[in-house]
Amino acid sequence: MLWLLLLQVVASCLWLGHSEVVKSFETSCPQFFFRETPPNEGLEPQNPAWICQSFKNQYHFATLYDREMRIPVYSAYIYQPGPGKRPKTWLVEPQLIGPTYPKNMEKEWTLLNRYNVSLEKISQSQAILRDYKNLTGLNRGHLNPNGHQGDYSSRMATFTLTNIVPQDEKLNGGAWNNYEQQTMIRRTQGCKTTYVVVGAVPGNNYIAKGRVNKPSHLWSAACCVVDNNYIKAWAVIAENDKNQVQLLTLGELEDTLTELYGRGQVSLFDSDCPRE
Repeated sequence: MLWLLLLQVVASCLWLGHSEVVKSFETSCPQFFFRETPPNEGLEPQNPAWICQSFKNQYHFATLYDREMRIPVYSAYIYQPGPGKRPKTWLVEPQLIGPTYPKNMEKEWTLLNRYNVSLEKISQSQAILRDYKNLTGLNRGHLNPNGHQGDYSSRMATFTLTNIVPQDEKLNGGAWNNYEQQTMIRRTQGCKTTYVVVGAVPGNNYIAKGRVNKPSHLWSAACCVVDNNYIKAWAVIAENDKNQVQLLTLGELEDTLTELYGRGQVSLFDSDCPRE
């Protein structure tokens, strides 16, 4: 009888372990998407991973990750900016190694020393710290920026390498930062809830000896619920080698991404979010 009980506990623990790299966002962490509707298949890479980004046993945002390019396709979150320190610790995603590993993001050191996982094994399906060393003209660009999060745990959760792309240094510290910090504050005036999806279009160049793709473009789209009768939207795109950001309608961005990805018509939000 005791054995049966133990078996049930072990089974339930293993099942819980599956809850981070998930089968779909709709069934696992739909709260980060307007009307619980994630972007459609127009963005999906050949070898995707759906990650409900978990830190301290809580989901903070959602990321569609490209295991082969070793960059996120997009991260989706609710805009809740707040003051606070910028974290310094970088984390990785254990469940990209396999479903039996912890569901919470962890430091490389923890996986190496506590779980006896080799660095080679961690690096097979995701970027590692070493990939981002000694970059020239590029740095680690957050898709979901820590400044858009309201508490320390949420900010810490953005410091996972599954939320990072090699971004042009001037763009990251210049026009893109200006959009994140100033334009977003202006645009979200009067919004009750703002749903954001930020993504990266894979490019033809790589860092870390071909391991990690350098995106050709970065883009962001927001859907803001003002009240039951009024919803507004906006979007931006930037080439990842120029310090400028182009403001678009949501419809214009979706059409641009449809061309850039070439996988069919892209839809980023539920149809109730205005495209004009």
